Amino acid sequence: MKRYAFLLSGTWLGWLALCVAFAVACVFLGHWQLDRREQAMQEINRVVANYDEPALDYSQARDLFDAPSDDDEWRVVQVEGQYRPDDTVLVRNRAHQGSIGYEVLVPFEESQTGDVLIVDRGWLPTASDDGSRPAHLPDPPSGEVELEVRIKPSEAAIDRDAPDGQVASIDLAAIEDDLGYPIVDGAYALMGEESPEPDVQPSQLSRPALDEGPHLSYSLQWYAFGLLSFVGWGYAARLHVRSLEADASLGLEEDARHSAHGTSRQERLREIRRRDRLRTGKLTDEDYEDAWVERHSSSR
Repeated sequence: MKRYAFLLSGTWLGWLALCVAFAVACVFLGHWQLDRREQAMQEINRVVANYDEPALDYSQARDLFDAPSDDDEWRVVQVEGQYRPDDTVLVRNRAHQGSIGYEVLVPFEESQTGDVLIVDRGWLPTASDDGSRPAHLPDPPSGEVELEVRIKPSEAAIDRDAPDGQVASIDLAAIEDDLGYPIVDGAYALMGEESPEPDVQPSQLSRPALDEGPHLSYSLQWYAFGLLSFVGWGYAARLHVRSLEADASLGLEEDARHSAHGTSRQERLREIRRRDRLRTGKLTDEDYEDAWVERHSSSR
């Protein structure tokens, strides 16, 4: 193992430390991707568990709207009451099937309790070039309406300005301040069905995709990158040993003889490697060219 003693030198230990640091970073990135996969799987499990379940009556789900837990998202609830269309709010910059538009929020007063829920009736495309208004704004049904909705927690606030009657996110506390009267501010109601059904209504938002994403493969790639850093370090060490062995194989006499003829060390190493290729039969294009030149030079 003496031939690998150079690995204890400052240079090679420095490269090893760099490999260790890179591997640690790769491990952290791999764990981060696994955490993101875990979050995606939790969301998928909530959709599978709640999206198509029988609807709860609002009296059973009232507390879920006040203080929803993560597991309450997508629960189906039946609500009866009346819309307040004059207080309609538009949520800007919302994506739907590859386009950007608005989601339509309409306050809805529940009949039995008087609670005011925010109902997301769906998505509308933009009409103006600058996206400052929707293409149309259909009215909700008037009078007593029965809804089947799904629970969605209030969104985080976004520090972004919006025109009057519009918001940047479904931050229920901020919407309550703008409306000027109390609303249920723990969760809003995402439209499923409404009866009576109007002639024109916003596009319904798509069912969540049950896709965990590429996080698992990305995490494995990061772990592999960390391992490959050590493989590269070891391969570089092996090449260095081969170079030292090739240099040593010249011997002192060979070294003196070539030095007398003015042959550089680099040229001698190149010649040794060429002989190794000739011995193993792994010739390069340059070797074939040299052989062709030598053969034709000797024939003259």
